[in-house]
Amino acid sequence: MIEENNSPQNKFGIIVGGSGLVGGALVYSFKKKWGFDILAPNSKQLSLRDSNDIKNFFTSCRPDFIINAAIAGIDSNPKISFEINYLGSINLAKAAAALGIPYIFFSSAAVLPAGENLSEAEQRPLRAEMSNYAKSKLMSEKTLAHLHRTEGLDYTIIRLAIVYGKHDHKIQGFHRLLYSVVDQSMPVLFTARETRHSYTNAKKIPLFVRHILSRRAEFSGQTFHLVDSSPVRLDRLILTIRNYLQLPRPKEIYLPYPMARFGANCLKKMTRLLIKIGIDARMPPELMFMKSFYEAQTLSTEKLRQSSFVDPSPEQTVISQLPEIIQYYLTRWEQLNLIAPYDKEFFDPQKLSEEFLNRPESLLDDIHQQRIRPFTDFP
Repeated sequence: MIEENNSPQNKFGIIVGGSGLVGGALVYSFKKKWGFDILAPNSKQLSLRDSNDIKNFFTSCRPDFIINAAIAGIDSNPKISFEINYLGSINLAKAAAALGIPYIFFSSAAVLPAGENLSEAEQRPLRAEMSNYAKSKLMSEKTLAHLHRTEGLDYTIIRLAIVYGKHDHKIQGFHRLLYSVVDQSMPVLFTARETRHSYTNAKKIPLFVRHILSRRAEFSGQTFHLVDSSPVRLDRLILTIRNYLQLPRPKEIYLPYPMARFGANCLKKMTRLLIKIGIDARMPPELMFMKSFYEAQTLSTEKLRQSSFVDPSPEQTVISQLPEIIQYYLTRWEQLNLIAPYDKEFFDPQKLSEEFLNRPESLLDDIHQQRIRPFTDFP
């Protein structure tokens, strides 16, 4: 019988992958905000590549739920991707099944084809030519469904799109895009007009996970898309970042995909040459998804809306959250000497000073209605 209980009292959970953007948000919310007893083992304490390590860990540790937010690097070789993203994920699932506890698994929009309003039932065909990352995530989804049917595994798959938020310690994904604009390394637009994608707000992930853990009868054996309700055009996102920072580049010139692919192939050959002569050089791993920059992929939120979960901020998009995200990463990257200092005295992405000068009544109403949040959050 599936237990329905949302109280943190005596609830002990394991969060694997707790150092990343998603895992870090989960650990902070469950442990610091909500008072759950959370253990977030690192790779030395629990290696997903070693099945005996997983078995021994859960012999001495009996949690009430397992959340798996761990992934190998998206450019990892086949062996590491298979062992961490697939074997490790499934061994965790089998441990959860043996203990009779819920298993929450994070998948990716990489398992979906290009297209608009894609449902949870859709998947790409499993093919050898898929990226190691997409292949391992798709195999995991299929095996979790198999274990649900054959061994009674209580699982939920949460498919994420392009995740954005603060406190990402790596420059990857959306934050790679932001860094490319800030660093002025993007001369033109590597996308096509009107190409839209779905995005996932990292702040909403812990809320959803807590909700589904307390309502297993509804969410067990299910896959859900956790994305913002409104997709965003990639060109608009890039140009908005540029305009906020008052930068001259990228120019509003759309580089055709064949030219972008040719340029990327030339860079790959140059990188291999540099490595051969002893110079450490790497291509950004996101380039393996370059074709996605030119193809729309939007995920349906219909199933999520029909569930008992209520989105606390349905109006939020990556565009509306850009001011605080830009402010955070500018400060962080300056401290790490990754970018030249910006004059923050003139950095006003929300145009609050202009609103204060010309439309103070409208500004005050927006602040009171929390459409704009200019204040510092205190614990």
